[in-house]
Amino acid sequence: MDWTQVRFDWNRARAFLVTAEEGSLSAAARSLGMTQPTLGRQVAALEEELGVALFERVGRGLTLTASGVGLLEHVRAMGEAASRVSLAASGQSQSVDGLVTITASEVVAAFLLTPILALLRSRHPGLEIKIDATMAVRDLRRREAGDTPGRLYATPGYLRAIGTPKTQAELARADFIGFSDDGDRFLDGLNAMGFALTRKNLPFHTGNHLVLWELVKQGLGIGVIIDEVGDAEPLVERVLPALPPIPVPMWLVAHREVHTSRRVRLVFDLVAEALSPSRRSASRH
Repeated sequence: MDWTQVRFDWNRARAFLVTAEEGSLSAAARSLGMTQPTLGRQVAALEEELGVALFERVGRGLTLTASGVGLLEHVRAMGEAASRVSLAASGQSQSVDGLVTITASEVVAAFLLTPILALLRSRHPGLEIKIDATMAVRDLRRREAGDTPGRLYATPGYLRAIGTPKTQAELARADFIGFSDDGDRFLDGLNAMGFALTRKNLPFHTGNHLVLWELVKQGLGIGVIIDEVGDAEPLVERVLPALPPIPVPMWLVAHREVHTSRRVRLVFDLVAEALSPSRRSASRH
């Protein structure tokens, strides 16, 4: 590579990239934590270095010139590379103190992580844990997986109201609370287990585990949840207890780049141990 041909400062390129993505100098300045005049000088300096106009003002905002559009993807690739460098460098850190982000579903975050976080806090008080409770899929590369059993639950009062069903066929008169955006996948999964349910059996469906669980506890129907949560809730009971459990996949994943970090490795291993089927089974007996 001919380094003599690189004629611009990365900080100025970053100022251009963030301004292009935010659409205005004021928004970009807030994003970068600097003053608007400072950011404006960096963008102007980059234009001078490259000898091109990157933006033109339209009303109160900025729009890219043809030259700016042509450069944007290259600078964006630089930004992504810079992020990877930062991530890789943080992965080499051997300090236990610091921030670790754990992303988990609402139910796992609310019910399964709580004792794990208490243990982490007692052992390593210098750790700062950010909990991102979401069902969004993350772009993570290192994976460890296992299934955890889920079962059908309802309140005793609801089951009495529909005649205390004893067979799967009798559950055709029950209301179910589905976990999905449209409910079809939930119905398909239960019908694959021998049920004969239709959309009439699904008056409620939600993409939020905690909402689903609250609807079940309020006696509005039958729902599926992992048995550690369901069996610990005194307001509900298993529906058809002899029914085989419904396997719920559980993934434990981490960025490949930070998996060598002592801090992340420590949290990863402790969570993996606590969520292992043998450990969780022993804790319930």
